[in-house]
Amino acid sequence: MSATGVLWPQRAVAMSSDAVAEARKGRLKQRYDKEFRLVAGCVPYRVRVNKKDDDEVVGNPCSSSLGDDTGTAEVEVLMISTPNRADMVFPKGGWEDDEDVYQAASREAMEEAGVKGVIHK
Repeated sequence: MSATGVLWPQRAVAMSSDAVAEARKGRLKQRYDKEFRLVAGCVPYRVRVNKKDDDEVVGNPCSSSLGDDTGTAEVEVLMISTPNRADMVFPKGGWEDDEDVYQAASREAMEEAGVKGVIHK
């Protein structure tokens, strides 16, 4: 089963220590398909609208007015660096027994990239 989703990131700022989940460790609760570990991930993005008469505004990804004659739109995609190589990747990690694939993708985005948002299924 493929484990992907799309995330609309919002900066995780001014959060209390109670609101930040501690990163899960170990692989005891992780899902496997035969000998293959299942992972969940997402593509964090946002749409930035540049209006002709305003400063930059973050737009709605479903807006029909993006890129029309009132301004332009840019899609920004967030990637993270890997610790042991010079690669850039999307946030992803182990899918655990006690969560569905969307919860796992959201958790991994927060753990690895520090963003939270809405998963578009």
